[in-house]
Amino acid sequence: MRLGKIVLVSGGLLAAMLIGFIVLRFGGALSQEGNPAPILSAIAKLEYSDESHMRFGATDNGSRYVSANSGQDRYAPVKAYMKQYGWSFKEQMGSGLMFERNGQSSVIETRLYSKHYYLWDIPNEVIS
Repeated sequence: MRLGKIVLVSGGLLAAMLIGFIVLRFGGALSQEGNPAPILSAIAKLEYSDESHMRFGATDNGSRYVSANSGQDRYAPVKAYMKQYGWSFKEQMGSGLMFERNGQSSVIETRLYSKHYYLWDIPNEVIS
């Protein structure tokens, strides 16, 4: 009986520590994009992979990605992604990155999710 209580208390403490870590790490960002579960799942996969970005969702208009916010060229994953589809980077306008291909232009908007991660959306027409 006593062992069961110890296990229950230990499990509760561990769960509270995990929730506390998530809240401290992501803070107010948890609710800014609606349901945070897909984003947090993609971040966990990103942390344990060698990938520079991770897809976490899709809309009628395109796909959604998350990348780590490295201090130097934090937009390198977006630029590399676009380059593989033949788009060349032209300029940065605030949080938007402008790309060109065959006389067409496209702006990929990025937004900070937390101080450690940022989100970006790729429209369907970019990869077609």
